[in-house]
Amino acid sequence: MTDLTGKVVVVTGASRGIGEATAREFAASGASVALLARSKEAIVDIAADIGPSAMAVVCDVSSNVEVERAIKEVVSHLGPIDVLVNNAGVIEPIALIADSDPEAWSKAIDINIKGVYYASKAVMAGMETTGGGTIITIGSGAAHGALEGWSHYATSKAGALMLTRAFHTEGAGKGIRSINLSPGTVATQMQIDIKASGINVVSELDPSVHIPASWPAKACVWLAGPEGGAFAGQEVSLRDEDIRRRVGLIS
Repeated sequence: MTDLTGKVVVVTGASRGIGEATAREFAASGASVALLARSKEAIVDIAADIGPSAMAVVCDVSSNVEVERAIKEVVSHLGPIDVLVNNAGVIEPIALIADSDPEAWSKAIDINIKGVYYASKAVMAGMETTGGGTIITIGSGAAHGALEGWSHYATSKAGALMLTRAFHTEGAGKGIRSINLSPGTVATQMQIDIKASGINVVSELDPSVHIPASWPAKACVWLAGPEGGAFAGQEVSLRDEDIRRRVGLIS
């Protein structure tokens, strides 16, 4: 396992699924971890279970004010931030464009794109001051192709991928690595919601094809280590068997 002892990591959307698994994996690697999410009870319980190396900070990433406050709180308690994992994201409500609700559509954009921008902007100055850091954004294959009912999700994930490239363009010279991790389909609540929608081919997938949340979590830790340098400014697909082998997920 990658040794990240002494590093400070922030994980957004850490109350369940990939976010929770990622927080646990970073803690296991020796890092101090801040779990950010709207669900106070969930992150408080998870942080308590992880132990003294973890802290819970209630935060809605769609609010720049809340994100800035949360990041300041983390720095105050744990120290300068070395790694940010932009995991917070929503796919609800799945709906065809003609039937979609503009406010709900916009809220998804606020979380999935603006949340990535707010959190990344909030940590970049500190990373520059300390000589660098790593920003990992959880992406999706939806960034490359539209599917019925997913106009908000595909648009937001394409935007998040472009933000990864923008962060790299402006941050690489300052020691900041920005990487987009596309995990494929993961066995989380999101896939349950997708299945229930009955819209597009993804809802028809058998649950057995979904990878466990621990896989993208382990990939995030791996990318935060020395191996991640080779992928700065890029999208890394966990569908790629070579990547899976390098992370140690398969033999």
